[in-house]
Parts: sequence; C-alpha cells; structure tokens
Amino acid sequence: MSIAKAVLSGIVYRNPEKRFTGNNIPVTTFTINIDEKEQSLIRVVARGNNAETAEQLISKGDKVIVEGRLQITSVPSDDGTEKKVMEIDLSSFEIASSTKSSTTDDTKNSEVVKFSEVEMNDVLVGEEEIPF
Repeated sequence: MSIAKAVLSGIVYRNPEKRFTGNNIPVTTFTINIDEKEQSLIRVVARGNNAETAEQLISKGDKVIVEGRLQITSVPSDDGTEKKVMEIDLSSFEIASSTKSSTTDDTKNSEVVKFSEVEMNDVLVGEEEIPF
C-alpha cells in the first residue's frame, strides 16, 4: 500500500457542507481552487473534530493550506457513468486569510491559524511508558 501525502494551498471555492455518517461522525466537505489562472478544483474531506472546526471557520473566498492523504474516488456523473475525482482526506489545515471580518482587531486577518486533529492513541500512553 502506498500513501500519498499532499500539502495544497488554495482559495475556498464552495462553502463547507457538513453531514453525518451512520455512526454519527461529522464529515465536512469543501472545494478549493489551487490555481489562480484557471479553475483547478480539489475536493477536501474532513472528519471528526476537523469537520466541526472547518464547518465553523472556513467560508467561500478564504485562502487555506490543507494537508492530508491524496486519494482518488469514483462518483456518479450526470450521464450515469462514473468519473474519478481527486480529493484530500484532511489531517490538518491552516487559514492563511479569511473573508470574515474581525470585530476586535483587523490584524487578525493576516495571521495564520492552524488546526489539526490529534488522535487519542497519539496522546495516551501506558504506565510502563511514563519515565518517572
């Protein structure tokens, strides 16, 4: 099995849309345009905490940097055939600039805000691993 990790920067082309899986896990999808000169759209799929955060903070027109696993999925097209779509399975993202206006300080729009989901297995350690 090969893993394709990607880091892309682009402008949010469509507002995030949140839905839930059968297990009540939030999944948010949005699309970014990675080319300023022509339309090169990449779909981004966020799950769990990243899905909640992305849905709340990202909006159309924001400049974002996304990091995750590159994958190709098949989706049905209008003519009944399946087409291949490239997407990023999001692991972290940064908002480089936002279209939302800041109510307290305009300098916040120039700051980069980073969000990432941490798996609990990465945080929890067994008693034998504690150094004291």
